[in-house]
Amino acid sequence: MADGDLSIGQVAQRTGLSVHTLRLYERAGLLAGDVRRDGSGRRVYSAWDVEWLANCVKFRASGMPLTTISRLAQLVREGSGNEAERLDLLREHRRHITEQLARLSDCLELVDVKVSSYEQHLTAGGSGDPWQHPVTVADGRPSGTPRA
Repeated sequence: MADGDLSIGQVAQRTGLSVHTLRLYERAGLLAGDVRRDGSGRRVYSAWDVEWLANCVKFRASGMPLTTISRLAQLVREGSGNEAERLDLLREHRRHITEQLARLSDCLELVDVKVSSYEQHLTAGGSGDPWQHPVTVADGRPSGTPRA
């Protein structure tokens, strides 16, 4: 291997992807460049390959489908002239991430309320279940309470 070239094991270590996943990514066309081979037929990766794979890891972690990563990789392999299509793919994924963040923000808000409720409950030495707050009905009594 030439200076700067990396083996599949080194790339797996740097990216957090398994050797099996790296081979799968190559077969699925997810790499933006061709994986070179050394004289013995072993895969040889460049620093640019590692950078691209690091992007792929983030794309996957954010929910980008493999088919979209593959399309993006194909466009990059084709070279200049298709930047508008690449931009469209990335904008669509950004929209997906923004929606995902909004859903997660809503979930976090619920968890924050529950954490606060339990903290207050435990600090006050409270009894009963803080998850189940009685709901007050129109006449001011807790729901489920019989009328006098």
